[in-house]
Amino acid sequence: MLLSLGDCIVGKTSADQFCFLQEGCLSPLSCHDSFCKEAQSYINPICPSRNITAKYGCKLCAVTPFNPVSKSCKLSQLTIDLKHMYVTDGRNPFYDDPINYGEQFVLSCAPSSLLRSLPKYVNGVVALSWSRLAFPRQITFPSVADKFGLCLPSSSSMTTPGALFLGDGPFYFTPFPNLDLRTILSYTPMVRKSSKSLGYYVKLNGISIKGTRINLKAKSMRLSSVVPYTTLRSDIYKALVTAFTKATKNIPRVNAVKPFSLCLKASAMGSIQKGFHVPRIDLETESGKVWTISGDNSMKRTGNGAACLAFIDGGLEVKDAIVMGTFQMENNFLFFDLENQKLGFSSSLLARGTSCSSFNYTF
Repeated sequence: MLLSLGDCIVGKTSADQFCFLQEGCLSPLSCHDSFCKEAQSYINPICPSRNITAKYGCKLCAVTPFNPVSKSCKLSQLTIDLKHMYVTDGRNPFYDDPINYGEQFVLSCAPSSLLRSLPKYVNGVVALSWSRLAFPRQITFPSVADKFGLCLPSSSSMTTPGALFLGDGPFYFTPFPNLDLRTILSYTPMVRKSSKSLGYYVKLNGISIKGTRINLKAKSMRLSSVVPYTTLRSDIYKALVTAFTKATKNIPRVNAVKPFSLCLKASAMGSIQKGFHVPRIDLETESGKVWTISGDNSMKRTGNGAACLAFIDGGLEVKDAIVMGTFQMENNFLFFDLENQKLGFSSSLLARGTSCSSFNYTF
């Protein structure tokens, strides 16, 4: 977890402690702490060396927080701080106990220079992985531990935010106050490639586009909140583009816009208000349930009257054959049940008259 707490203060106080009760370094962890060992077990090759024991001893845990937007990394330290969270009944948020000083979280300080590429209202990033240090996995309440819902908006505006819920619901979005989103979810198993694997994977048996089926033989698909567009290994990408080209043969083509290869005339696919009318892309999951990618999640408006198939050719040597990106997850409600290792998915909420920006944040 990376969180902006101001520049970390690395130095001794008169009490011979580090960061003595200063905001952003409330209780630094030593290099012997089990959380330190967890944090240091994942090494990014672009990050600087953590070997600072000679200078500071083992009274602090050196870590290298990573900014996924700028792809930059800095040397910092692991600490414990108190953070307040909003509580919800599934319909509205409300304030937690005002007497409560907050919940303890293990996090990394983030030098201010590491956060410059993030939007001005963003103070850091949180991990949503299998790691013990990931935000949902640090929750100690049994009723919310190891379960979370994620709903990414189609806009990054502060007035149209998405939502992240910890716990198993219920989840009510406007304008349907009596529709619990859990009732519309389909489920498929999540898999881990190894005990050290941090990513969330589901298996796909195939991809279907208007009668054309691409057999995948239980290929694993990783879900990414960092990759902007779904990235496919070259052979899968070419088969997808071929099938989509065939299915949209009556829609006029326009010049391709990088990084995409197939672009169509936007005005020939419907209005902005009603979304793009193109054949849906059905992902056939291991459980037999279908995750449908509609036109709102398959076509990216690129300007000059063009909209492009928003999938990327990752090449032949990619680590993961299929990585679902954030564009394909926008306005899809996803429920991660880590306890039972299964993923719930809604397909597009827009087809149901709501969106990921429709949670009522009014107190």
